[in-house]
Amino acid sequence: MKNAEILVQAAGIDDALQDSETAHLVLDVNKVVQSHLVPGLRIETSEEKGGIRAEIRVEDGANIVKRVHLCFGVTQPEAIQRIILNIQIGSEAGIDVLAHCVFPQAVDIEHIMDAEITVGEGSRYSYLESHVHSDDGGLKVLPKARITLGERSRFKTEFQLVRGRVGYMDIDYEAICGEESVLEMLSKISGREDDYIKIREVAFLQGKGARGYLTSRVAVRDRARAEVYNKLVATAAGARGHVDCKEIIKDQGVASAVPVVEVRHPQAHITHEAAIGSVDNKQLETLMSRGLDEDSASDLIIAGLLA
Repeated sequence: MKNAEILVQAAGIDDALQDSETAHLVLDVNKVVQSHLVPGLRIETSEEKGGIRAEIRVEDGANIVKRVHLCFGVTQPEAIQRIILNIQIGSEAGIDVLAHCVFPQAVDIEHIMDAEITVGEGSRYSYLESHVHSDDGGLKVLPKARITLGERSRFKTEFQLVRGRVGYMDIDYEAICGEESVLEMLSKISGREDDYIKIREVAFLQGKGARGYLTSRVAVRDRARAEVYNKLVATAAGARGHVDCKEIIKDQGVASAVPVVEVRHPQAHITHEAAIGSVDNKQLETLMSRGLDEDSASDLIIAGLLA
């Protein structure tokens, strides 16, 4: 089976990539193995020493109707994948992206992504990052993004681990939000054995009426560890935001959360909440009264947190 087919099947996107109206880009390690574009969208790639650079452009006024699929993966057990992304969304444009990060045989793999994202005035960019890992945990995932939102723009990103162990994960996202823009960041991750999860999400609400929402849902069990740092800074009139972090621990798992809110304008307002602890006893008792054992009930509660 070809590398592209392995990645596409592991991601479960065979049908989508057969559609001539659906744009896609498939990378195996640092090489393009498959691609397709639609009007209004430009993707240019170039191989560099130790990595690959991808320039993604959505033209002014273009609305990419069908979700674009990016498949970044490694079919071999050992490799270093480094992707440098420059994403430019023109004014009054829109795009939804589903990025599949697929490492089904990972034993010693490093996945590095450095992204610069600019969302133009009145535009919309949605980015769902869905990960498929091996069960061995032999993976380092290091995604970094710097995001700039123009006036009245909207940016939404969601990170989720669909299958396999985390390994080592260090998410680092930072955003500057312009006037009347809206930023939403959501991370949902479950760690086990000796997985390590680190999340840093920071947003500066610099434009009048800018809004920002940082949400983290993390579960750790066995000896897994998690550190979450969320920060919102409001410096303009009418800026609004909320930081929400919930973490569940089991066994010898360790979790920490640092929600930081900073307000530098009397007409701005930011709230936060953080909760860390074991599964809720009342929920646990309710599920066990319906015939589940303690482990199964706990797993169901964690699945609900990450749903």
